[in-house]
This record gives sequence, C-alpha cells and structure tokens, in this order.
Amino acid sequence: MIQIFSSRLVVTALTLFPSRLVASFSTNLKMSFSTHRDNGLITVTPKNEGGQSGLVVICHGLGDSAEGFVDVAEHLAKQMPHVKFILPTAPTQPVTMNMGMAMASWYDIVGLDERSNENCKGIESSVSTLSNILKAEHDTTGLPYHRMVLAGFSQGGALSLFTGMQLPVAKKLAGIVVMSGYLPCAQSFKISPGLEDTPILHCHGTADPMVRHDMALKSQKKVQEGGSTKYEIKSYDGMQHTVIPEEITFVQTFLQSILSVDADESCKVKLKNPSDMTMKELRATIVRAGLTHKSVGMMEKSEFVNLVKNHREGK
Repeated sequence: MIQIFSSRLVVTALTLFPSRLVASFSTNLKMSFSTHRDNGLITVTPKNEGGQSGLVVICHGLGDSAEGFVDVAEHLAKQMPHVKFILPTAPTQPVTMNMGMAMASWYDIVGLDERSNENCKGIESSVSTLSNILKAEHDTTGLPYHRMVLAGFSQGGALSLFTGMQLPVAKKLAGIVVMSGYLPCAQSFKISPGLEDTPILHCHGTADPMVRHDMALKSQKKVQEGGSTKYEIKSYDGMQHTVIPEEITFVQTFLQSILSVDADESCKVKLKNPSDMTMKELRATIVRAGLTHKSVGMMEKSEFVNLVKNHREGK
C-alpha cells in the first residue's frame, strides 16, 4: 500500500485512487463510445467520430493512473456523445513528500504547505505534455481550442489550472475543471492576457484532510487577483479527498454548458477521407466505430473504405 507522509497525517492509497471509491456509473444504455488503451494513455472516443465537437482531457491525481478516472470519463461520454475524452498517465518519478519513493506524478511535491508548493520540479514538462495533446487534436482534426477543456483531480487538477490559464490567447480553452485541487507555483503564476474570462469550476470537499478546503479558497483568490473573472468554487460538506456522484453530475452540467451539443458545423472535427487512409488507419477507425463485426471476412482495402464511408453516411 502506498503511503504519503506529511507533518499532519498519513494518507493511504485509498486517498490516491478517488474514483475507485465512487459508486459505479455503469448503465444498460447502448454504448455511444469506444475505449482504447495505449501505453498508459486512455481515449474514450465517440463511435460517430464525425459528430465530435468537443474534447476533455482528464488528469489523475498523485500515485494514480489514467485507469483511475476511466469510469468517470465513460459515464460523461454516455451523456455527451459529441465529446472525446483523453486520459494521460503521469510519468513515474521520485516524490519528495513521499520520502523519495517513485510513483506516477505530474511534478515533484515537497510538502502541502504554501511555501513548499512553490517548488514543483517537473511541472513544465507536464505542461508540455498537456499542450501537445491539445495541439495534436487541433492539428489532426481541426477541432478549435475553444471546444477543449482541461480537467483533473488533486495534482491533476492543479496541473490543469496551471496549464490552462497560461496558454497563448490563440489557444484559449472552453473551460477548466479542478476537483480537490489547488494552484501550484502561485508566485510565478500569471494569467495569459485574454484568458481572464475562461470559466473555471473548482469542486472541493470541506473535510478534505489532504488538500484542505482553505487551499481552494486561497487558490481562487490568487487567480482572481491575477485577473480571472469566472472562478466558481462548489463546496461539498463532509467530502474528503475523493470524488462523489453528486460532484460528477455537477461537473457534467458545467461541461454541457461550455461544450454545448448544438455547436455549429465549424466546431465539428474534420475527418480524413477513408480513401486516403492507410489500412492501419482504416482498422483503427473501424474499431473506434464499433464496426469490427461487420469487417469480418473482408480482404480488400476497398471493402474497408466502403464500410467506413457507409457508416459516416448513416447507412
């Protein structure tokens, strides 16, 4: 069992893996998405890829992995079939607060006090990781940045806030979701001009022993002092360092408000013509669309091309 040591308490692995404490979100609804895993990166993609008009990147907390939030992403995907979810896994590296033990971490954590929070070695590398994910989606599909959201829990929420509010104005996001997180490197943090009205939702438990509720209030104050005009804190009485179904429902409502399903055509992804795809790309597209059973027995590339074309045309 992983343990994190601080001057105040010992936090067990149950704190590190919050989504595994959440009630199951599984339903009998027909799946409108497909889930893919690739070396720690999990992608939850709409089966109707041409209908995608939004992206949410979810970053896990310290010591966890992308698997920790896949159930949450899949639940949200059922409610928002026009949105793609990407869940990266942090690199494994020593964490000072954990007596140097190596674990999945977006950056080093020296301590939980405000002074220690200024020393976040490795955070710039993780900022680049998130920026590259957003850029790749934009470059390959044409999805506008204003249809993208960064979200995360605890350290992942901290990274999302730190990254999202310091992007160039040309890459301004639809919004940011912080769950039980905080603002890291507060003294060096500066909001990029033009990003002041980016919507921020910060959910936090009043009984959180790990990242105390007053850290959420201090983070909000600091970001607002930097110019933010849309920073909302949603507090949950008695909630500790975890997520609960009521919180995810509120997050869902927030995401639906900033990534509306009725976006105009310019917000939808631009898909590659099936005729121009390689066989590898065709097979990947067929798997994501849930068409594998229809491709059984196919041999010629033209058959795969027609299968994808017919699916996109609703045939």
